[in-house]
Amino acid sequence: MPYQTLNPATEKFIAQFDYFELPLIESKLSMAYGTFLRWKTWSIKERAQCFLRMADILDNNAAHYAQIIQLEMGKPVVEGEAEVKKCAQACRYFSEHASTLLTPLEHKTNNSRSVVRYDPLGIILAVMPWNFPFWQVIRVAIPTLMAGNVVVLKHAANTPQCALAIEKIFHDAGFPDGAFLSLFVSHDDVENIIADKRIQGVSLTGSSEAGRKVASVAGKHLKPCVLELGGSDPFIVFDDADINRATLIGAASRCLNSGQSCINAKRFIVHKQITHLFCDKLSLAMQAYAMGPLATRHQQKTVHEQVEDALLKGAQALCGATLPKDLGFFYPATVLTNLNPTMRLWHEEVFGPVASIFEFETDEHALHIANGTRFGLGSSVWTKDEKRIKRFVANLECGIVFVNDMVRSEPSLPFGGIKQSGFGRELAQEGIRSFVNIKTVFFG
Repeated sequence: MPYQTLNPATEKFIAQFDYFELPLIESKLSMAYGTFLRWKTWSIKERAQCFLRMADILDNNAAHYAQIIQLEMGKPVVEGEAEVKKCAQACRYFSEHASTLLTPLEHKTNNSRSVVRYDPLGIILAVMPWNFPFWQVIRVAIPTLMAGNVVVLKHAANTPQCALAIEKIFHDAGFPDGAFLSLFVSHDDVENIIADKRIQGVSLTGSSEAGRKVASVAGKHLKPCVLELGGSDPFIVFDDADINRATLIGAASRCLNSGQSCINAKRFIVHKQITHLFCDKLSLAMQAYAMGPLATRHQQKTVHEQVEDALLKGAQALCGATLPKDLGFFYPATVLTNLNPTMRLWHEEVFGPVASIFEFETDEHALHIANGTRFGLGSSVWTKDEKRIKRFVANLECGIVFVNDMVRSEPSLPFGGIKQSGFGRELAQEGIRSFVNIKTVFFG
């Protein structure tokens, strides 16, 4: 199926883009490699100037880019503008801090001195999803390019105009032609591109299934990869928490981007003494949250099938759970209780505004539920007990823990997960060093 824009709110066909033929793919990769040989010689200060110009373009045109995002995957304009401005924030962060993060480190060794350098590798392939079509591209591309690499993007097939808009931003910001290129290619082409000797690494954000495929191909060719995969994040609420704030933040975390985020709160693990109160407040808050449609008909169908499966196996719906009959791929805010392990949503990530409620009695019970998943991306813990906070921070099986707040990504903090949520880190020092040659130099 070619790259295609279908408005998820109206189901109206907008545009279609054909896959690149092999000669064009070869031409793009050749251009990218030639640019890498020049770009890697630029100083960090020279690269930073491009990113600062890029930040201004993003900030000054956030409303325009938000409209493209809304057209292609349904995100409300307010959320789209916030996404674009976050991209600008990342540009400025790495412009300011890259010299510190990439400066060679001096080490004292026996009778000599040694240096550890961080040298670029070459072309990095970014395979990106549709749910944050600007941010997830930028959070990979910015540190990767700042480190001296170049990037080729295989974006999701339903966000081609976002891909083209991002490529134009790089051009308008003064990056050399070929530093960032969008490729409209099929999944079969991706395997051949990874195998190409000019490709030196792969970053994927997507499902666990996609991660296995990409990691398998990258491993076959001994190329590094960073995988940011699915999540089924626990949102753990104790009876000493600020219930009003927890429910408002919980609703925002579950409904942000219409529930289509790897780090949305998905499993609400609530102390038995406050379960009924929390559920009532969460249901009201979620129903009041303004959401756009889900991105595709397939996404809507999958979410509803997961909900129906749970209801057939004994779950109870406190709100939502009905498939709208109107045009568009909308899905209502849904809260489910009385869950059991026979249900799909017990084991699967639900990529829509569906909150699953789990009740616990003890700290051990809460940890058991929170860690009882194949995913390990983010977690949120709500309590005022400092000893409990230390225990949960140390024992939650995930890459990100937020205490009394909503899980989110920040340019200055490493982002990523464990288990089937992937491996490697994006952003911060760890992200900018994901695709570099950590080179040890010993002076005799």
